[in-house]
Amino acid sequence: MNAAEHPVVPRQSPPPDEGGGRPPQDRRRTIRRRLITATIIVLLIGVPAGYLLISAGQSRRSGQDKAAEAAAQGLREGWPSRMLRRIFEVPIPRDAVEVEYYETNNWKASRMYVQFRTTSNGLDRFLTQVGTGRAALTAGKVTVGARDTKIAGWYFGDGVVWAGTTHTNKDPRPTQDITVDMSDPMSPVVYVVSAATP
Repeated sequence: MNAAEHPVVPRQSPPPDEGGGRPPQDRRRTIRRRLITATIIVLLIGVPAGYLLISAGQSRRSGQDKAAEAAAQGLREGWPSRMLRRIFEVPIPRDAVEVEYYETNNWKASRMYVQFRTTSNGLDRFLTQVGTGRAALTAGKVTVGARDTKIAGWYFGDGVVWAGTTHTNKDPRPTQDITVDMSDPMSPVVYVVSAATP
């Protein structure tokens, strides 16, 4: 046979599924590498993004709680935290009942308004721990000013046996205006405004 009897046929590449291209092991490695890369990208982007979303939600809720607390006017029932009592030096007696408080803050001063009912002995303990005593109380005197009275929602009117004192401390310690309803000497009601300058 000569060359004319055998025509030259150009070489054709085999179909892709018949062993052409990369070996199966190489293809598996490539797919595995792509999966690992995609997983790393998801972790690097998705986890921080999820954390930011959760953090933003918590921050928004915290801000809303603080805004609601700041918007609340007047006293609320309950004991102020130990930290607040220590900062404002208001040692509420353990036997106190009907405890209410309110805190305000601005660039000039921070104030805590506290009201509670106690016993005669509880009043003595409170005054002593503040750094004063019953002898400092002036009969008929209301030491809480009009502005603070309005903020706290208190009323210091006639027909009540009032006694009051102001206990002054050197800055930065707070100063306490203390007014006591002595109508029932065995169960006095104490009103305190403790102001501290930042």
